[in-house]
Amino acid sequence: MRNDDKNENMAAEVTPKKPPDWKNLTDTVQDAESLRQESINAHHDHLITEIETSDGPLGTSLRAVYEGDELEKFKDSLNEHIKNHDKEIERMCNYHYQGFIDSIRELLKVSCDAAQLKEEISDVNSSLQDSCKPLLTKGEELVKSRRVQRNIASAVENLTLCLPVLEMYGKLQEQMSTKRYYPALKTLEQLEHTYLPRVETHWFSQTMKEAIPKLREQIKDASMSDLKDFLENIRKHSAKIGEVAMKHAAEQNNMDPAIVQSNKKVKTKRAPKPPNPFTGEIEKEEEDQSKGVIADPSGDDMGELSAQDLIDFSPVYRCLHIYTVLGDKEKFETYYRKQRRKQARLSLQPPSNMHESIENFKRYFHDIVGFFVVEDHILSTTQGLVNRAYMDELWEMSVSKLAASLRTSAASCKDSEMMLDIKKLIVLFCHTLRGYGFSVGHLLELLLEMRDQYSDILTRQWVDIFNEIFNEDNYTPIYVESVEEYTAIVTQFPFQDEELEQESFPKRFPFSLFVPNIYTQVKAYINACLKFSADLHLSHTEIDDMIRKSTNLLLTRTLGSCLSSLIKRRDLTLLQLIQIAINMNYLEKSCSYLEEYISTITGAQSDSVHMARLHGTSMFKDSRSDAEEHIYNKLNLKISEFIELANYDWLLPESKGHASGYITDLVAFLQSTFMSFTNLPEKVAKTSCMSACKHVATSLMEFIMDNNVKHVTMGALQQFNLDLIQCEQFAASAPVPGTRDGTLLMAFADLRQLLDLFLNWDWSIYLADYGQPTSKYIRVKPSDAISLLEKLSNTDNKKKNLFTSLKKNERDKKKLIDTVLKQLRGLVNGTPSI
Repeated sequence: MRNDDKNENMAAEVTPKKPPDWKNLTDTVQDAESLRQESINAHHDHLITEIETSDGPLGTSLRAVYEGDELEKFKDSLNEHIKNHDKEIERMCNYHYQGFIDSIRELLKVSCDAAQLKEEISDVNSSLQDSCKPLLTKGEELVKSRRVQRNIASAVENLTLCLPVLEMYGKLQEQMSTKRYYPALKTLEQLEHTYLPRVETHWFSQTMKEAIPKLREQIKDASMSDLKDFLENIRKHSAKIGEVAMKHAAEQNNMDPAIVQSNKKVKTKRAPKPPNPFTGEIEKEEEDQSKGVIADPSGDDMGELSAQDLIDFSPVYRCLHIYTVLGDKEKFETYYRKQRRKQARLSLQPPSNMHESIENFKRYFHDIVGFFVVEDHILSTTQGLVNRAYMDELWEMSVSKLAASLRTSAASCKDSEMMLDIKKLIVLFCHTLRGYGFSVGHLLELLLEMRDQYSDILTRQWVDIFNEIFNEDNYTPIYVESVEEYTAIVTQFPFQDEELEQESFPKRFPFSLFVPNIYTQVKAYINACLKFSADLHLSHTEIDDMIRKSTNLLLTRTLGSCLSSLIKRRDLTLLQLIQIAINMNYLEKSCSYLEEYISTITGAQSDSVHMARLHGTSMFKDSRSDAEEHIYNKLNLKISEFIELANYDWLLPESKGHASGYITDLVAFLQSTFMSFTNLPEKVAKTSCMSACKHVATSLMEFIMDNNVKHVTMGALQQFNLDLIQCEQFAASAPVPGTRDGTLLMAFADLRQLLDLFLNWDWSIYLADYGQPTSKYIRVKPSDAISLLEKLSNTDNKKKNLFTSLKKNERDKKKLIDTVLKQLRGLVNGTPSI
């Protein structure tokens, strides 16, 4: 390369430059073509010179060549320049050829020296390699050591960066396995934003990044699973929570906690303390409580536990925090409220046989109270999960369904004690939920409705009580043989009688045993009504009105019906009916004491203008009147039984000289009967006696006027007269007080005048005085006289024979009878007598 450059320089120095092509100035003026040709040649030469000397782009020169029309001529000029250069190169090479040969010879010599040098260098290299082998070995070992050291340092550095990440990931896995989801979520946040960016160059960081969304979903699913378990457990333990809450409310309101105590023993556990929502740590208690549970507390311990102590709310808090951090709080709230609404509907659905046992009612109330206690706790311990509007809406829905269920179940209840227990449960239920801020006005209104149903149940129960009292009574006056027995009666029934107090034992009360028993049971009914009215926040006047209304229904409807059925019983004797009528009199007087008793126990003013009066007075009056009417009927029936024993011989020739046996027995019966009327009101006794006398007189008149009796003798009339005299003597003896004025004798006046007319044969007087107010036989009807006279005439005709017809007396009597009959018929037909 250096020789070539040298030759080129030498050639350039030897070759002379081409002198410019000067024109001969002395030439003559050439023609235009020659000038043009010269100009083109000069232009071509200029372009070739630019091409040869230019170091830059040749675009401008080439464009000038191709823009002209003399391209072929330019090529020719270019070829001429090439040939000239070739000639110059050849001339230069010829000039330097000898030097080139010399240089070649020198190079050959240098080649030999170079080969020798190469051989020497190779020997030196071999010896150097042999001597450096140990050094190279040590060097390689050193390099390896340096590389290992560098790798170790790099590993240490990377491990320093990775260990916190791996430790954090291990902590995350531990928290996930122990279900500490909220701390796991915080760890996951730190791992994602703080630790993983430091190890982005490592392959596992990408794996962890890809796993983070899945872990979040696992945390969400796991927390939701815990929440579902919580909802299931809270459904199971809601009744126990409600029982504890109602028990505390009973203690605070001075009510008996046994009202809500369930007979079924349930093992309960104290819930663990909720974990710290930010750290997830649970505060450690005693060693026995390391698991957060106290098993089987005693009854005393249960009294100290609050409703919230019985359930662990941490799953709700964890799930709420987790969903809040993950931005799904609204979704969680919607799910929680939806599930709790479903559980509320389940709690409000009563068992089908709830009315059969008070335990069913207790569990029903416990379940509902437990539900709202849990919701109230959630409301007070969380923000936004539930709000007051949600609680009010849920409560309104629950109250309506609860009221409907209680109405239905209470309607099937037939036991007053159970109704009282239900009422106590409702009152305590109201106290409990009022303490949590819920409105219970509708439930108190429901209690007023149930009070009427309670009164109906009591009424049905008292029907059996009254009937049992009536069945067990012997309907005879009460006899007491000691002061204790006497005190027991006057304490039980308000009766005061100075004469009776002064008498010696044994003493006899005017009424039978059912009087104090009925009075006691009416008071017991009043007390039972008062039990339901307690704790209803009613005024004394309202309670008094309610009890008086119920008592009036008991007296008028229940007791009145029972008395009416009693009086109508066919197996009652006359004496028993009399005793019943006497009892009514004393029960009627006791109504004023019942009114005072009601005022005393209710605290109402006894002289209040708004106070309703008991209707028992009028009811007992009506019952007494009914009993008196039955006394009259029963007495007449008994009289009819005696009269049915009568067996008159109407053809008796002469009287027996004494009254008939049935009349004697009848009079004896009436005398003994009316002796028992002494305790009846005088008016009743007089009326009964008058009714009996009228019935006897009517029956005797029917005997003698019987159309089946065709023949009657004067002897039979005389015997009949003896019987009538016996009855008249009884009537004149004043069998009851106030009958000495002859009113009883008036019952037999018709029959007496009829018999006197026939026995005295005073037809002339009867016919002469007929129709006059002063007539001796004013009560004798012509038709009755005709009937009896015809029977006498028939008897005479039956006895008539040939010899008697010849007797003048008989003929005159027959003629007289015919004349009297004719005149009597004239009176009946309204024609004047002849």
